[in-house]
Amino acid sequence: MCGIVGYIGKRDVAPLLLEGLQRLEYRGYDSAGLVVTSPKTPGLRMVKAKGRVRDLQAKVPARFKGTIGIAHTRWATHGAPSDVNAHPHMSADNKVAVVHNGIIDNASELRRKLEADGVEFLSETDTEVLTHLIARSEAETLEEKVRQALRLVEGTYGIAVLHADFPDRIVVARNGSPVVLGIGEKEMFVASDVAALVAHTRQIVTLDDGEMATLTADDFRTYTTEGTRTTAEPTTVEWEAESYDMGGHDTYMHKEIHEQAEAVDRVLRGRIDDRFATVHLGGINLDTREARAVRRVKILGCGTSYHAGMIGAQMIEELARIPADAEPASEFRYRNAVVDPDTLYIAVSQSGETYDVLAAVQELKRKGARVLGVVNVVGSAIAREADGGIYVHAGPEVCVVSTKCFTNTCVAFALLALHLGRIRDLSVRDGKRIIEGLRRLPAQISEIMKQEEEIKKLAESYADARSMLFIGRVRGYPVAREASLKLKEVSYIHAEAYPASELKHGPLALIEPALPTVAIVPDDDLLEKNRAAMEEIRARHGRIIAVAHQEQEKADRTIVVPKNEDELDPILMGIPLQLFAYYTALALGRDIDKPRNLAKSVTVE
Repeated sequence: MCGIVGYIGKRDVAPLLLEGLQRLEYRGYDSAGLVVTSPKTPGLRMVKAKGRVRDLQAKVPARFKGTIGIAHTRWATHGAPSDVNAHPHMSADNKVAVVHNGIIDNASELRRKLEADGVEFLSETDTEVLTHLIARSEAETLEEKVRQALRLVEGTYGIAVLHADFPDRIVVARNGSPVVLGIGEKEMFVASDVAALVAHTRQIVTLDDGEMATLTADDFRTYTTEGTRTTAEPTTVEWEAESYDMGGHDTYMHKEIHEQAEAVDRVLRGRIDDRFATVHLGGINLDTREARAVRRVKILGCGTSYHAGMIGAQMIEELARIPADAEPASEFRYRNAVVDPDTLYIAVSQSGETYDVLAAVQELKRKGARVLGVVNVVGSAIAREADGGIYVHAGPEVCVVSTKCFTNTCVAFALLALHLGRIRDLSVRDGKRIIEGLRRLPAQISEIMKQEEEIKKLAESYADARSMLFIGRVRGYPVAREASLKLKEVSYIHAEAYPASELKHGPLALIEPALPTVAIVPDDDLLEKNRAAMEEIRARHGRIIAVAHQEQEKADRTIVVPKNEDELDPILMGIPLQLFAYYTALALGRDIDKPRNLAKSVTVE
């Protein structure tokens, strides 16, 4: 959610920090701030501001020099957005500054104890508690001061700490919230996301939970919160700084929708095995005997990733004939689920850091389950925790609303379903059929994009709707779920998704001209059933937009999508509805890349 940026070296730090914060704006935030210092001019200097990074930039004095600094964009949890509640937080003696992502669960209890000892709090945040704990420590080193404070803390954190008495270092720590180190020449960086680093270095180290690091201009070292040294080998980030630019588009969402043909080609590249009509997925670390022993598949994700998991579960059942289902990770981790040794668990997350998914993975691993990860970010926490997995190679996704990563995740599930199917009972003929369908996807996505202007006009004509209903049956239902989510996320129009087969069991009471319906109508064995559902809506004077493979007489408007194989059709049918949501939001003047109240990576509960 929140963003952290830090630097230590010889360069003027404030411009670097502001640039890093701007690259993290997509994560969602409501205030920002920075602290700078220098070994030559000790003392911490701070500027904070409610609002955007540009508001912070306007408040930074012309003479605000330093070579060491930490900065933060905050998404409010404890305390409303304000200058005072913005990070960094400073101790009463102005010696300690802390930026923090996450939530300290026992903050109220610690705050009461500190107040009883005479500490005066300036903000409503949980982070200020940690700042005072560090400042009050009598340890001789900054590392030990931080370590002592963290021993008292319960909850999640990714932190960076400066201390006026130790102006040659930054100390950072992670537990449940991402912390990434960037390795430079005589300079070091730290951030909560590689997006803030790639303009300066592609050599990174990702901290594990329970791990800390000390950064100096010349080096870094990592160790546990108990003080034991750890070994951290830098890895190379595959994405470049240009990947985070808009590339001539007005918004990141528009750019990322248009990148999908190329992104799908990338997730397929090098993985198809024509000789045996299957795919190469070496990263899943599942040999043939183990794959055949799988009796059930359980897919866990949140939001868009959950919907991709629903599509994936259907493909696994259809192609591999293994019982499969998807469930929100946020529910699974709290219901004391029975963990079956014959079940393959799959964790899905664009960032690879989604807290609810990560917590579910950790609980499953504790109970001895085999867990695969389907993630976009190499080296992310879920990728490291899982037994194996699939990288979806969508490239950086900056808009809060996920589009290309959703599509690539669905394609990754198609690859996994084909792989499992060919190990089990899927014929060579059907394997080749699915492979040819996968190869057609990029060109078909490009074909859908040619309808953009028509979809834009359609969206504008429905932008005055106060609510919309999305329906689909079997393969179409997860598409309806995801399309409904897209519309509400980016346009703020209320939208609800329902199985088309359930219309008679309640939702028909809502149908009227003021409630448009979007019907997902694939040309499969349920085509006539879906047409019957549309007939029921028309009989009650409801307006209908159909997403189909051919014009639908029962619909007021039809968005025609290219036909692929039945199992792969859901991957294509949601793409025009991404454009529909985008242009509806544009017509309403919404902040498309940063919808209100939302953040890109949800790393707290």
